[in-house]
Amino acid sequence: MLSQLYIENIAVIEQASIDFESGFNVLTGETGAGKSIVIDAIQAIRGERISRDLIRTGAQSAEVSAVFTDLSPATLARVRELGYEPEEDGSLLIQRVIRPEGKSLCRIGRRPATVSVLRELGERLVSILGQHEGYELTSPDLHVQYIDAFGDYQALQRRYTQAYQHLREIGAQLDALATDENQKARRIDLLKYQIEELENADLRLGEMDELKTRREVMRNSEKIAGQLYAALAVLEGEDEQPGAAQQIDQAAQAARSAAELLPPAQSAAQQLEDAAYGIQDAVESLRACTESLQFDPDQLEETEARLDFLYRLGLKYGETEEEILAFLENARLELAGIEGADEKIAELEEAFDEAKKQAIALAKELSAARRSTAAVFSQRVREELVFLNMPHVVFQVEQIRTSLSAVGCDKIQFLISTNPGEEPRPLAKIASGGELSRMMLAIKTVLAGSDEIGTFIFDEVDTGISGLSARRVGQKLREVAASHQVLCVTHLAQIASMGDVHYLIRKEVENNRTYTHISRLSFEERKHELARIINGGEPTPIQLKMAEEMLCSAE
Repeated sequence: MLSQLYIENIAVIEQASIDFESGFNVLTGETGAGKSIVIDAIQAIRGERISRDLIRTGAQSAEVSAVFTDLSPATLARVRELGYEPEEDGSLLIQRVIRPEGKSLCRIGRRPATVSVLRELGERLVSILGQHEGYELTSPDLHVQYIDAFGDYQALQRRYTQAYQHLREIGAQLDALATDENQKARRIDLLKYQIEELENADLRLGEMDELKTRREVMRNSEKIAGQLYAALAVLEGEDEQPGAAQQIDQAAQAARSAAELLPPAQSAAQQLEDAAYGIQDAVESLRACTESLQFDPDQLEETEARLDFLYRLGLKYGETEEEILAFLENARLELAGIEGADEKIAELEEAFDEAKKQAIALAKELSAARRSTAAVFSQRVREELVFLNMPHVVFQVEQIRTSLSAVGCDKIQFLISTNPGEEPRPLAKIASGGELSRMMLAIKTVLAGSDEIGTFIFDEVDTGISGLSARRVGQKLREVAASHQVLCVTHLAQIASMGDVHYLIRKEVENNRTYTHISRLSFEERKHELARIINGGEPTPIQLKMAEEMLCSAE
């Protein structure tokens, strides 16, 4: 449940902290006092889109924090799956900071989070029901979700969803293969040309780098040869002058003779001998390098031509050799796929038929389960509506067979008749705003036992009702609060009197600035607030007495 809510710089609320209780929490206040702002703040915690216009004038940012306690095992498991940990006492802290540039900073516990993660968790933590949600009842797309939520066949739903997705995947593969024959022929011709061109190119990895290195050597061969011969001259000597190789060899021999009489010279003699062998190896390597510089002048032209060819090849098929060779492999695979498409299509058509049979069987099984569920659901909802002062109501669940879709083979629609003698018709054509509010409350009451959401928020669901209907709505909200935390924004004393806890939202003007304050009311304060709601102004003693009787009656 929502235990604590902290709001800072949201619209006219500069700073407010509310400690909510389990059970039935009521919020009242004059129109424009800021009740909707509290709901907007909770929407922010749920990850909903929030306008930056909500930031209080002059503030650098707005912040909302919420602490949730008594989370269900499924919700705790999902929190951990998303990579977050609740506090040691099992509570969960969610924070969201909204900045003027439109960016949000979100945190779950002590770790940053995204708005999408907040939205996923928010749907598990809080359900907000208002006039907008009431009018959503007129959309049949929502009705099947209510029936499925009431039914106990989640495993069957998952099996059907998997089967339907498998069917769609096979269908997509068939669509991709079933191209126009002329288009297929043109594609085959293009692929064969590309494959032939690349195979004839006989490209290998590393060839471009080798060719570029070879080209540089040929372009600078004279300079390289001069440096090689200079090095050989130093090592071998010239004009009857001994070179470094001969001199070091002589030094090695002298050191060896000395070492026969002076053992410590043995190490130096060995080093000189090693150096002499090393220099001789270097001489042989340099001579081999000079020989490698002997090439046909036409080789430079051939190298340039090969590099130019590979460059033009790269313009069509990829910048690197890896990309070009990958293009070749993909082209071969695509050609093989197209040429073997008829056989593949036959295989896929057979698999499609089998997958369709399985999906249809599961859809029919799901449809039968819904039909049984709908009968119980409609009876339960009608009982709730009768209690909510709609005594002549007829509520039915219409189930029509359709082609396969993501939800099965059913179109489900709620039908209602509110007056005797009238045939049940779709909600959009019959129900008023007040009736929709009561229907939403009735449905949520029926679903309460199978709903793991800890907090229900009813935002002015009393619109369009009064008198006994309002009293019954308050009783029903209190009934829902026995199993779920309920927060209710209301303008009716009949509903407000039913609350376990009552919060007053009031607006004040100080130094030409508007401030909203939220306070928890005592019994005496509740009497005055209920009397104000009844009277619309300063209460009379009779109205205060009436308010006291309403509170005592509710208890």
